[in-house]
Amino acid sequence: MRAAMGDESGSMDGAHQRPAGVTGATVRALGALSKALETTERARGHLYGFHQLTGTADFQLDEAVRLLREAGHAEHAARVEREIVGRNVIPGHWTFQIVESYDATYYRPFAALEREVLDDLAAGRDHLYEAELKEARRTRGHPDHTALPPTPTEEPGD
Repeated sequence: MRAAMGDESGSMDGAHQRPAGVTGATVRALGALSKALETTERARGHLYGFHQLTGTADFQLDEAVRLLREAGHAEHAARVEREIVGRNVIPGHWTFQIVESYDATYYRPFAALEREVLDDLAAGRDHLYEAELKEARRTRGHPDHTALPPTPTEEPGD
């Protein structure tokens, strides 16, 4: 037996229950806003991956330069060292500067605005849409469909 979407008789914790007066349309809109921020979080993770991989490649070039020299290719080693080691990835920027600019220009303002909207429209409650989906989709009484995690004194499924 599945609970109805937004069923107030469910046992979801108060931090994830829809505040009085918040409509389903608002919950859906907040869910879409949060989903967009989550996508941005993923993009930010890829940007950090780009930063770390580029930095790793730059340090790996030290080995390539050393091996080129040992193999008797000093001119090629010097050219790699001069033209590529430590090179800007875009004019005037190393990857850490790209990450910093992204965070300052896009990520932090987006995260702050999402928080303000949640505070204003839903008393700061996160994941209302997902919490209501959980209530609608869980099977009451099933040990793997509990509304809340077990308390420290409970065993899973109690």
